[in-house]
Amino acid sequence: MRHGLTNLKLYFRILNMKYVARQIEKGLLKASRHFPAIILTGPRRAGKTTLLKHLFPKATYVLIEDPDVIARVRSDPNGFLDELKAPVILDEIQNVPELFNYIRTRIDRSPNKNGLWFLTGSQEAPLMKGVTESMAGRAAVFQLFPFSMAETPKAGLLRGGFPEVLAKPGMERIWFRSYIQTYLERDVRAVSTIRDLATYRRFLSILASRCGQILNKTDIAAPLGVSVPTITQWLGILEITGQIILVPPFFENFGKRLVKSPKLYFVDSGLACHLLGVESEKALAGSVFLGPIFEGFVASEIVKEQLNSGRERALYYFRDQQGLEVDFVVPLGEKCLALLEAKATQTPKPEMGRVLLQLARNIDTYDTTAYVVHRPRPKASPLSVLCSGVQAMPADRMRKMFEDKG
Repeated sequence: MRHGLTNLKLYFRILNMKYVARQIEKGLLKASRHFPAIILTGPRRAGKTTLLKHLFPKATYVLIEDPDVIARVRSDPNGFLDELKAPVILDEIQNVPELFNYIRTRIDRSPNKNGLWFLTGSQEAPLMKGVTESMAGRAAVFQLFPFSMAETPKAGLLRGGFPEVLAKPGMERIWFRSYIQTYLERDVRAVSTIRDLATYRRFLSILASRCGQILNKTDIAAPLGVSVPTITQWLGILEITGQIILVPPFFENFGKRLVKSPKLYFVDSGLACHLLGVESEKALAGSVFLGPIFEGFVASEIVKEQLNSGRERALYYFRDQQGLEVDFVVPLGEKCLALLEAKATQTPKPEMGRVLLQLARNIDTYDTTAYVVHRPRPKASPLSVLCSGVQAMPADRMRKMFEDKG
């Protein structure tokens, strides 16, 4: 009985959830006035459906995930579409990619009618293949990640930014465990022929322990007893389903020989913490993974800001073979770069900016700004001078870095 009451309370808490505005809304609304179709990709449970239902409340909604619905679509796609009243939200459309051709035909019949088709998917590669082959020029494409700190102060290092995690305090462990199981059963099997899901689950945990490191596939493959090509395939699945960020090295060498492999991060720091068994703020504070998890959190916040504001997704790191390394290099417009070090402290110190100044002195083809990004603290100023040429910036104020450059 007690469990029933607990579940009932949780149910009403979810019902009473207030909608939290997303930064990407303005871009979606603008695109809906100029394109017949909108494609919204992103990780499962990032909030895609909630967002589209909020922005377009009169749209007909169909989830294409139930086997009966998928069978119906495949048996008679025209009949299925004829029954729908536009505008239409088709959720998880990658399950029936053949539907793109039929939607394209309808768009071409009335090319001047915009904002009729809103298509979502949690597997970017198959979805984008359908867009490239059938919807080129007819659809605007967006990607939605979980909440950023700019969207809600509830997003953070331990819990991440998935909407349902932030709406269910104390339920993180159960939610993430269920999420991983759903992800393995649906998304992984949908895009691969993986049979040993238990080994893939171990792969996720090992990968979480490599956050912030330069990708070494051999090092990951060895404890799992699988081949390097298998690791390459599995990493591709994580990218396709929006779970990881691979940050490449910056493409200009500034007169130095560079490391060429990417660095790896999880999109959601809460998921990374769960995979590492970090379940409390106290455990996180004492964890050897605090620094790498925070670094990944900063990477994700940067990418979220770029995607949500319609900017090009562009994030790099710098490391040469002499050992000079800077966590992130972010293009901010014409011949301008931001150099960032991510430090999991609330008290940044001047010496943390030395590598930024060292790299900046070697760059004469760009204007540079340098920041040490640190964990936020209450009532702290948005920016402060750490040392000459370097500013300290709380992680929840990184949006200002982009605003200052227009």
